[in-house]
Amino acid sequence: MKAEDPQNVCNESTYSALFNANSKTIFNYIYYKFGNEEKAHDAVQEAFVKLWEHCAKVAPEKAKSFLYTVANNLYLNVIKAEKVRLKYADKSLKTTHESPEFLMEENEFKAKLDRALDDLPDNQRSTFLLNRIDGKKYAEIAEMEGVSVKAIEKRMHLALKTLREKIEGI
Repeated sequence: MKAEDPQNVCNESTYSALFNANSKTIFNYIYYKFGNEEKAHDAVQEAFVKLWEHCAKVAPEKAKSFLYTVANNLYLNVIKAEKVRLKYADKSLKTTHESPEFLMEENEFKAKLDRALDDLPDNQRSTFLLNRIDGKKYAEIAEMEGVSVKAIEKRMHLALKTLREKIEGI
């Protein structure tokens, strides 16, 4: 029976290894698109449920791509019903020795950056955040998105150009 094959996704240790290797990155990928932790967790959970349901049909080397496709499709279904807003703010309390003027300028800059990021097209925003926040390489992002590395380079170029235009000092 194939389910016992360690190279089969139906094998619990293989499935578990796929979950451990990919769940956080898929969560970040969807979070950057949804801007909502709960929806990102739901999408990741649903993608892994679908992988389990189709484990006999998905080769281990195709599982990562399958998961990104399922999670992305879930995202696309949800944005048909609602506007995507990226909520990304540092919610931790900080003690600082900075001047009130510096803190005010920093908050103004963060607000400008948030507005500029929110105004980016979804694909540019997610590419920018995956690269600059998660440190993903263009090839990894291209694989996640199912596009060429050239397409990712173009998205990044356009995102940076737009951000430079909207925010002085970047």
